[in-house]
Amino acid sequence: MQHLDISVIRQALSWLETRPVWLCTVLKTYGSSPRSPGALMAAVDDRLFCGSLSGGCVEDDFIARIGNGEYRAASQIVRYGEGGLEPGIALPCGGVLDILVEHLPAGEQSIRYLQKMAEALNGHFALQKRLEIGQPCRHLEVTDFADITQVDISGNSVTLHVAAAPRLLIAGLSSVALYCADFAHTLGFEVVVCENRPEALENFAQQLRPGVTLLKQFPANYLEQRSCHANTAIVALTHDPRMDDLTMMEAVNTPAFYIGVMGSHRNSARRLERLENIAELSPAQLKRIQAPIGLPLGSKTPAEIALAVMADIVKRKNEARG
Repeated sequence: MQHLDISVIRQALSWLETRPVWLCTVLKTYGSSPRSPGALMAAVDDRLFCGSLSGGCVEDDFIARIGNGEYRAASQIVRYGEGGLEPGIALPCGGVLDILVEHLPAGEQSIRYLQKMAEALNGHFALQKRLEIGQPCRHLEVTDFADITQVDISGNSVTLHVAAAPRLLIAGLSSVALYCADFAHTLGFEVVVCENRPEALENFAQQLRPGVTLLKQFPANYLEQRSCHANTAIVALTHDPRMDDLTMMEAVNTPAFYIGVMGSHRNSARRLERLENIAELSPAQLKRIQAPIGLPLGSKTPAEIALAVMADIVKRKNEARG
């Protein structure tokens, strides 16, 4: 799945060549709100916009205010809901929405600013973004991956993170892999499947949902050549030692936050023994591998196993990101 915010930034870059853009970021939500902190929307003054702030509740009112000449400061915080502006359609369940609005003039300086954000969203790195309300952003620096919903407002200073969506790299196709891909896609992960075995491609490739990237490449080769960013989970789900063991041998050399391989307790013990004795993985490297994979839910069917895998991945992602 392409990160929605990438589409927003790309559209904003196109607009910035000839006209100013209002870049909006959801900072905080209270009560029920359809969009989470970090969500982006870009707009111009002729009622065109890309992205969403609330799933349709505040967008029309916001665009109308732009047309009426509001929000010309370099940056400001706008509240919708209780204690702030009242949109034409009420936010559900009395929700409240705080939005950072940046007015970006057309030209190279604004384009370079958004290009750096686009590089981060494409998975190259994470950024810490900090600005003083009323001023343009002058602090956009590389940092460790963090929860993109983490926002700090202290006085007039706002600090937030810009980073790629979490990625799930699936090594090999199987029934469990198909369910994992579906669940991860629904949860907002970018999903990449590496598979080069002809029989697996013939049996499973057509069942992958749109938005999942299929690379007809041996997973270990992919990791050796391209590695991954730190917001990545790597899972091997085939029961094929050629696929699973070699993937683990490369995965432990990456900064992935989660590495796991499917198998029973007995098969997992044998695999770890092979990786220690043949691949000469260190105790620290072996400790990174979740084997058996997933939370212990007593799962039996492919769908239940995939649910246990994704539950464990989400749990560890959220723990690692604060």
